[in-house]
Amino acid sequence: MAVNPNIIGIISDEFTNPNTVTLLNEMTRQLNARSLVTLLLNVDSPENYQRMLQNAASLPLALVFLTSQFDDELHIAANILPGVATVHLSQSREANAKVVMADGFDAGAEMGLLLLSQGHQRFGFMHSQQQADPSRQMAGLVSSLEAEHKTLNIQLVAGANDRELAYQTMMAYLKKTRAAERINALFCESDVLAFGALQAVRDFGQGAHVAVVGFDDVDEARASTWHLTSWAQRRDLLVNEALNRLLENRADTGNAWQQGELQVRHSHHGKYVPGEMSQCGCAIRH
Repeated sequence: MAVNPNIIGIISDEFTNPNTVTLLNEMTRQLNARSLVTLLLNVDSPENYQRMLQNAASLPLALVFLTSQFDDELHIAANILPGVATVHLSQSREANAKVVMADGFDAGAEMGLLLLSQGHQRFGFMHSQQQADPSRQMAGLVSSLEAEHKTLNIQLVAGANDRELAYQTMMAYLKKTRAAERINALFCESDVLAFGALQAVRDFGQGAHVAVVGFDDVDEARASTWHLTSWAQRRDLLVNEALNRLLENRADTGNAWQQGELQVRHSHHGKYVPGEMSQCGCAIRH
């Protein structure tokens, strides 16, 4: 049966992450078009999460999770808001969650082909957090590498989807790894991680050249400071699919909303390349 709440609660742990902000903008745009009210719930602890849901218990509410933080977040929501409809625009730790996300396998596979075409020989992948199962992005990357008899040489874990943590993780790797053994291409789980890793390579200097690529294609990726090669998700289609499932219990069996497009810029080179790159601000940093 279709659900008809008047208010959509959007849950996230932060509204500073550029990909979260872009998703939020698209979500509010589409909610406005459907004449629905947006309620932002900035969650920083389980206690805060429960308190906000309790305060909203009298409202005709459905929930969209932009980020997933707790193992029992859906159980808590069901106890406080019986029958509440939910959907995730992120990975969820709960098996019964309705998840709407781009499939990162194709992104990883295409990124792998691009990096291989540059002649890179040693490859790494940076996760935001340790995962029990390989991410789809990494699985796609590995498939491309294995087709060319290459391997994924190292996995780095930042500890969170955080630029500074990515910087520290990459800097520590560069410092402890002999130059001859270092990777020369790194695929990061998100653009935020890629910015941190790329800055670490630049600050480390000492002739280190590492191609860095990301996933999300946030606005900053296009800036001349980074000129980050990244994968662009179809956020408009993702949000539309999420709302259709949430409000109408209707799922698109096609996969257009899972697709995206490779945005090729300069960071996948890893070092200065004459030509177009000479006109870009990132050139002086390679």
